[in-house]
This record gives sequence, structure tokens and C-alpha cells, in this order.
Amino acid sequence: MTEWFSDNAWWLTATTIAGLLGCIAVTLVLAVLLPADHFTQADQRTPQTRRHPVVHILLRVVRNVVGGILLLVGIVMAIPAVPGPGILFILLGLSLTDMPGKHSLVRYVVSRPAVLRPINALRTRWNRPPLQLSQDQQGRR
Repeated sequence: MTEWFSDNAWWLTATTIAGLLGCIAVTLVLAVLLPADHFTQADQRTPQTRRHPVVHILLRVVRNVVGGILLLVGIVMAIPAVPGPGILFILLGLSLTDMPGKHSLVRYVVSRPAVLRPINALRTRWNRPPLQLSQDQQGRR
């Protein structure tokens, strides 16, 4: 096994670096494109009356599978020896999945100053308004 790693070290290094840069780029784009009032709005799910029920269920399954994969990747990236934006991937994975309490959990994590300050600094750099939090979220910080 160690022989395989030594023979393919440059491929492993290149794919790790490319994956890390790709993850960072996607995370930055999503943080900038998120509406400023996203966390002040209540969970407003509108029924998808235009979609066929089978398509709606299929899209929910795909979204949950992708969210679960991103959640697992984020947990792995959160390990200290593994490079990558683990916390942001955990948030992205949670936001895609349909699980009870996910909105309050995501709002709680984003309301932490260590998460909110860098996101708002990035948004300011790209001429986007800072994320707004509801009064109860600001009080818990």
C-alpha cells in the first residue's frame, strides 16, 4: 500500500490541492451570493405545485444525498490534520438536508462572531451588504 502512495504521490498531491482550491472557491461564491436577509426570514417553504410529484421527490432525494455527502466531507475536513474549510462544508451540507432543527442550528452557527465576521468581511470586499441577523440571534452572541 505504501508503494502505491509513493508511486502516485504527485497525483494525490495535485488532486488534494485542486480539491481544496475548488472547495474554497465554491464556499466563497456561495457566501457572497447569499441574500443579506437570508437569516432573518422565517422558513418559508412554498409548495412546488408546478412540479410532478415524482420529480419533486427525486429532487428532494438527490438534494439530501448531496447534502449528506457534503456533511461527511465537512466532518472529515474539520479534523485538525486534514486541510479544508470543514465548518463551511458542514454548514453547506446541513443547509441542503431535510432534517428537523436545521434552520435554527445553521442560524446559531452563523451568529457566532468567529463565523460571521469573516463572512461579512468577504461580502464587504465584493460590495455586498453584510448578513443580517434577527434580534434574538444577535442577543445570543
